[in-house]
Amino acid sequence: MKKMFLVFAVFAIQLGFSQKVTSLKIEKGEQKEKLIELSKSQITSYNNNFLKFLAGLKSSDHKITDDLLSAKAKGIVNDKVYKKLSDDIHFNKTLEIFKSGYKPMIDGSSYPMIQYKYSDDKSAVPNELVTVVFEEDGKILGVKPFKK
Repeated sequence: MKKMFLVFAVFAIQLGFSQKVTSLKIEKGEQKEKLIELSKSQITSYNNNFLKFLAGLKSSDHKITDDLLSAKAKGIVNDKVYKKLSDDIHFNKTLEIFKSGYKPMIDGSSYPMIQYKYSDDKSAVPNELVTVVFEEDGKILGVKPFKK
């Protein structure tokens, strides 16, 4: 009988301490919303910076490429990274803008991004893309060639 009373008491105590939420109010915080698309002037400015970067990369002029990189990128870019980029980007083909917008990062921030495809690739989803992420001032934060 004592065991039964103990089991009943444990369940009664749990039931007594349980709470039921009768109303739930969700408040939205102030969020800075970004546009999904980049403006024409932003695309032109960022595209010009990337084309200068490609010219410097093609000629192996690190002074030009370093001037176009953001401070965050300069800390991790070295000769091996430049070599890898030079190998992965086809300089004999023409790049054209495939998509533009903002790229969300792990820390919750988002940066302007332009994806380029090679002009000879006529498929709906290109086989090779070059994604370039910029800071708001036009400096290049990252370049990532991608192959399917």
